[in-house]
Amino acid sequence: MLPSDQGFPDEWHEAYLRVRYSETDKMGVVYHANYLIWFEIGRTEFCRARGFDYRDMEESEKAFLVVAESYCRYKAPAYYDDELIVRTHITELRRRSLRFGYEIVRATDGVVIAEGETGHVVTDGSGRVRTLPPAFAELLLSSPVGSESSEPVPEISSE
Repeated sequence: MLPSDQGFPDEWHEAYLRVRYSETDKMGVVYHANYLIWFEIGRTEFCRARGFDYRDMEESEKAFLVVAESYCRYKAPAYYDDELIVRTHITELRRRSLRFGYEIVRATDGVVIAEGETGHVVTDGSGRVRTLPPAFAELLLSSPVGSESSEPVPEISSE
């Protein structure tokens, strides 16, 4: 049995990244699709901070979190070399689905440059909807195991 959405810990997990040149357009502004990639980094680090990663759930329980919907509101531009904080938390957890909320904040001035949400359905390996394994639901709702903030996400070398 999963906890109701009342009493969710309102703990945001923070992941840090730096905008790479390849993530910008001709005008030097971050291309809009990159925000969804950064949301993925946020939720991956959120799970990792609670002691598991997607692969654990896929291999041990044959349960997959499929993105069923996504939303992003762009509030201010981000530019090459900006340091960003991807803030992530759970906004809804049901038996067969869950939602993550996000804020992307520029570290230097604290400006929220984007906010959004992704909705996920839990499926088996064949794509059939299934119940979220209770042990992973508990981990998702638990406090982080280590520090509250992740280490900076390493940049990909272009060499």
